[in-house]
Amino acid sequence: MGAKDVLSRKAGVITGDDVLKLFKYAQEKGFAIPAINVTSSSTVVAALEAARDKNSPIILQTSQGGAAYFAVRPSPSNACPDQNASIGGSIAAAHYIRSVAPLYNVPVVLHTDHCAKKLLPWLDGMMDADEAYFKEHGEPLFSSHMVKYNIETTAKYLKRAAPMKQWLEMEIGITGGEEDGVNNEDVDNNSWPEDIYEIYKTLSPISPYFSIAAGFGNVHGVYKPGNVKLQPVLLKKHQAFVKEQTKAKEEKPVFLVFHGGSGSSVDDFREAISYGVVKVNLDTDLQWAYLTGIRDYVLNKKDYIMNQVGNPDDRYYDPRVWVREGEKTMSKRIAIALDDFYTAGKL
Repeated sequence: MGAKDVLSRKAGVITGDDVLKLFKYAQEKGFAIPAINVTSSSTVVAALEAARDKNSPIILQTSQGGAAYFAVRPSPSNACPDQNASIGGSIAAAHYIRSVAPLYNVPVVLHTDHCAKKLLPWLDGMMDADEAYFKEHGEPLFSSHMVKYNIETTAKYLKRAAPMKQWLEMEIGITGGEEDGVNNEDVDNNSWPEDIYEIYKTLSPISPYFSIAAGFGNVHGVYKPGNVKLQPVLLKKHQAFVKEQTKAKEEKPVFLVFHGGSGSSVDDFREAISYGVVKVNLDTDLQWAYLTGIRDYVLNKKDYIMNQVGNPDDRYYDPRVWVREGEKTMSKRIAIALDDFYTAGKL
């Protein structure tokens, strides 16, 4: 038996009860699903290729900046104010992923990442698109969204998402470091059991479709070994406290998310997964992996790509060749994560 056996939709973008079933299955079987920040059709393909080849589910997500990059190059006369570029880019990415994901025969959770207070207009625009898509198709355009603000605001958005059975992720505590223009260096990046229970107590009466990204020393970016002290054991305490307070039958009543996964040790990943983490965000490591394939290709073919005229083989500068090298190295790095998180072979 694999994850596909519990899903009504076996391949392509999944929503609603299928997302809930997938995350429950991940907790039961002790694995987590990597969440890949995608910024282009090329990075989407690299992630889907890894999932297909490893027989694994995958989460594809856009950040606000990554979404804008996916589709829009603003000009002085068309600056796309009021998050229009990010709204349009996210919607374009969603339709593209919905089109190609079934071709890879894997289930995909389509998510959006890092929506802080100042970015809430971006979320509003995407949820407008969700509701329009739901009216026509009976499901939201996106599988899930993430809110990085207070409990009251998250509850408001979960109430809006609930009729569509749309998943919502809330970050509590602050993930340190910097990513995609969001700088949280020099902050306390731990959360505490009482925090997690307060979120669970507020959100669970609204909808079961939510998860919590609980800080336990997480940091965005990659840092030298020893500079980041993760405390995955905090997640165990969170689960125990919520179970005690709610008298839950489940040992791990909360679906937890690991932010700032790049550069973390395999042991930290696996310990966190054992405490109920079902989603692990990866971005910086994959940016580097994508670059290395293109970098090495350019260095190896330098003598052939300095001039167009006289090049013995135009395939050396065909984007389908050198862009593909970045896809291959990114895909290989995702495959490593699928092994590290015990995701490989779970379909």
